Amino acid sequence: MESRDKGRKIRAYRKLKGYTQEEFAKEIGMSVSVLGEVERGNRHPTDSMIEKMTSVLHVPKSELIPDERLSIWR
Repeated sequence: MESRDKGRKIRAYRKLKGYTQEEFAKEIGMSVSVLGEVERGNRHPTDSMIEKMTSVLHVPKSELIPDERLSIWR
């Protein structure tokens, strides 16, 4: 459940910033299929994926992962 909520949050920020899945996936060096899995909560992004996402979206990591102390993505 938490993975799905976090995936939805990533998708919401992506859309808010005006990126299509294809554009965003290209910017962060990820395939569209993997990004889709992350956004649906079926796959957990690595720390490096999160870093790239926050960099491209210009949001702090805490916005995508509310409690940075917990490694619940793994």
